[in-house]
Amino acid sequence: QVQLVESGGGLVQAGGSLRLSCAASGRTSSSSTMGWFRQAPGKEREFVAAINWSGGSTYVADSVTGRFAISRDNAKNTVYLQMNSLKPEDTAVYYCAYTSSYYRFLSAGIQQLAVYAYWGQGTQVTVSS
Repeated sequence: QVQLVESGGGLVQAGGSLRLSCAASGRTSSSSTMGWFRQAPGKEREFVAAINWSGGSTYVADSVTGRFAISRDNAKNTVYLQMNSLKPEDTAVYYCAYTSSYYRFLSAGIQQLAVYAYWGQGTQVTVSS
């Protein structure tokens, strides 16, 4: 079993920055992959970014490339999502997710919801204009 707890969400003005954290516990492994997803009201959950735990290879959605960055701190068992140049359309509940599958180099398949077996409770991000 793996438990994920997101934090760092809040209200921020357009153009501002926010850093989300996801602390993992339980039967985690360095041979695994972590992802960030988001879901706005009335919309489907969409992929944002992913990172493999050991190597640090990343995969970022086209919609946030250049603005968002995913990283991890193995000592803290925590994954981060740094969000810069935030826009009102970034407003959503942000979720972290975990899969025991390991990818040395991440590919497009990592954006699929079905890949992930564990999910956090989500943290709200609201961007005002």
